[in-house]
Amino acid sequence: MRDAEGFAECYALQFRQIAAQLSVYLGDLDEARDLTQEAFVRAWQRWDRISRYEEPAAWIRRVAWNLATSRLRRLRVALRHQRGARLELVPGPDEHGGHGVAIRDALAGLPDGQRRAVVLHYLVGLPVAEIAELCRVREGTVRNWLYRARQSLAATLDDFREARR
Repeated sequence: MRDAEGFAECYALQFRQIAAQLSVYLGDLDEARDLTQEAFVRAWQRWDRISRYEEPAAWIRRVAWNLATSRLRRLRVALRHQRGARLELVPGPDEHGGHGVAIRDALAGLPDGQRRAVVLHYLVGLPVAEIAELCRVREGTVRNWLYRARQSLAATLDDFREARR
């Protein structure tokens, strides 16, 4: 029999946190919530085994991130096939004078690996070693992603500051 109380506790402690991480990565809170929910559904189906892991939330987080990455890949393929149809995105209002929009847009412009590393390291607080394990890459790759992301974000946000003057 599944440990429903243990699953409910894990869900209550982790759902919002994982959904928030994915929201920054994807730029879409509703999509992030859907994918987080899907990861928890998959965990529930295997809860007898997953509940015995040292950190069941790590398994759920990995599944959620994998789902998000797959979602982004599918969206890119769909966008490539949408020739001629261009959407012009207009930034919405922001209580910080547009800074939140600039940061969101700057993050969205990063390659997937860099964006994922930035979110997990700076927003979630995971160490490089844990990010490397989660992404199934070497620690040096994660450090490289973080270095390149900082360079790119600095340049993009400098451009934003200059444009606002």
